[in-house]
Amino acid sequence: MFGKRGNEGFGKAGGAIAPPPPAPAAAAPVASSPSILVEPSREPQRQQVTPPPMQAPPRKRPVRTDEYYDTKQQVFSALIDTIDLSQLSKLDGESAREEIRDIVNDIITIKNFAMSISEQEELLEDICNDVLGYGPLEPLLARDDIADIMVNGAGQTFIEVGGKTIESEIRFRDNAQLLSICQRIVSQVGRRVDESSPICDARLPDGSRVNVIAPPLSIDGPALTIRKFKKDKLTLDQLVRFGAITPEGATVLQIIGRVRCNVIISGGTGSGKTTLLNCLTNYIDRDERVITCEDTAELQLQQPHVVRLETRPPNIEGEGEITMRDLVKNCLRMRPERIIVGEVRGPEVFDLLQAMNTGHDGSMGTIHANTPRECLSRIESMIAMGGFSLPAKTVREIISTSVDVIIQAARLRDGSRRITQITEVIGMEGDVIITQDLMRYEIEGEDAGGRLIGRHMSTGVGKPHFWDRARYFNEEKRLAAALDAMEAKTKE
Repeated sequence: MFGKRGNEGFGKAGGAIAPPPPAPAAAAPVASSPSILVEPSREPQRQQVTPPPMQAPPRKRPVRTDEYYDTKQQVFSALIDTIDLSQLSKLDGESAREEIRDIVNDIITIKNFAMSISEQEELLEDICNDVLGYGPLEPLLARDDIADIMVNGAGQTFIEVGGKTIESEIRFRDNAQLLSICQRIVSQVGRRVDESSPICDARLPDGSRVNVIAPPLSIDGPALTIRKFKKDKLTLDQLVRFGAITPEGATVLQIIGRVRCNVIISGGTGSGKTTLLNCLTNYIDRDERVITCEDTAELQLQQPHVVRLETRPPNIEGEGEITMRDLVKNCLRMRPERIIVGEVRGPEVFDLLQAMNTGHDGSMGTIHANTPRECLSRIESMIAMGGFSLPAKTVREIISTSVDVIIQAARLRDGSRRITQITEVIGMEGDVIITQDLMRYEIEGEDAGGRLIGRHMSTGVGKPHFWDRARYFNEEKRLAAALDAMEAKTKE
């Protein structure tokens, strides 16, 4: 009926096809704007800065009724009978949207649906998002001020904005539509989610991290969590402006990344570990060969010589799994100069420590822990989980000779992110690993608006343990100046 339009390629070659679910998997998604892991945090009174302007909130979407979804289903079915999705996928996003809008407008006119102009625009937007993107998620993915999207079944969606979690007005028609969108997301990276495989990690084309857990494990419908990234990668200079670290502390971190210290970034969920890891990788020399290992590829290294590796889940027969440990062990055969593990969570930590201790200086990884001491304990526990029957003292000696620096990140109760400690691992004393803090963040109170007030303080360490390494890279003068400035500000 509507096949003969301006572009002849959209006419159906044969008869009508059966309408697919509201989010057809064959459609090409529209890339959305990425986001960062760390949102601008609130500044203590000691260092007043103006945070970057937040995006204007979108207009409020009306509550969807059953009548609206019935109308949408009728229009959608007519659209599918009219348009050739294989041809549509060959167009760029804007051209495809225009083609869909033209056909949908004709369908609404011919079927004589009673709709206002605003209702028609809402319907057009929803159908375009269903065919070309991720349905109701598209308005949220387009916003650059959102750090996390958390969908708890079809009827409840939460977002994190400015460090605070709020409920969004976004809803799905039903759990079937939500599951269809989840399947579309994970299928793009060769993975699947269904009753036989209800847990899946994936990523969007922009690098945003995705986790899906579906029924029967998720009782109230599929649970979808998206960790978004901003268009522009965050830098240490921006972290300074946001108050996450002082300029002197940022200089110390730059030197740590530059002089090939082995670094573990420790922190809780949402504390900014991956963002900080991205920041440190900016100071890797451009002629170094870097290999990254991740469960879902999200690191954004800018160096020209980078090899990115990603784990693989088992197939439907339970075979073919490639674990993080498999990747880290294989790295050692690829002539790496630095190995970067996106998140250490199991026995692969032993292989990473071995790499750090056998000529791959400057390797980095992140780990979930609340303090540097807890980070060391977790590393020890993960080695034990891997079945290594080594004496405790031997394990601690391996840790103390492999890890140079632990950087602790935290998400505070007011939603702000701070780098709370820069800690050196300096060796063993008896059976105990000895550490020393170069800098720590101390909370001093809160203002009338509930914002925490604090400052980064030097611990008065004269020369850090990696001083000789800094001197080898001609960075000792800059390191000394940064530490002296940090200590002078602490005494003020």
